[in-house]
Amino acid sequence: MASVTQLVEAFSACFLSSFNTRLVGGADEPLYLPAEVGAPATIYFRFDYCSSALHEVSHWCIAGSERRLLEDYGYWYESDTRDLKTQQEFECVEVKPQAVECVLHWSAGLPFRVSVDNLSMPDYDAKHFEQAVMKQVGSYIVTGLPRRAEAFSTYLLAQRHPDLVFSEFLKQQYENYCR
Repeated sequence: MASVTQLVEAFSACFLSSFNTRLVGGADEPLYLPAEVGAPATIYFRFDYCSSALHEVSHWCIAGSERRLLEDYGYWYESDTRDLKTQQEFECVEVKPQAVECVLHWSAGLPFRVSVDNLSMPDYDAKHFEQAVMKQVGSYIVTGLPRRAEAFSTYLLAQRHPDLVFSEFLKQQYENYCR
């Protein structure tokens, strides 16, 4: 099971030199800042939470080159007091990042659960969202993950199990999760 320190080190090994991007914990709130002259792009994640780190990395793995030039990739952020309509919009945007996040969690040996990120609806049933995320994971297994997500997932898995084949591992994890 990966620690925050291992995730940060793994991210640096995979992306600091090739994408001039670093992963930094200890933030009160997650934030992505694009590179500036003399400073790499920085993905900040909450405190020392592995799940926060992997969630923020998943957004970075999906963001294209233009979006990586924008603070927080130019995404809108609605507070965690969304109404049902806004929650559904949030979930539509979050399916792909959370599917990538799921794969990253599995590769790091960490449990995954979807996040609806909404404190105003404590009894909200997220089963449909979880199903959409898992459907996207299944799609990624067939069509392939975004390149950076695959590189990072493969690296994380190799740190724990150097003899496993990533694609086979991912298929097995998916089958186990969907049982």
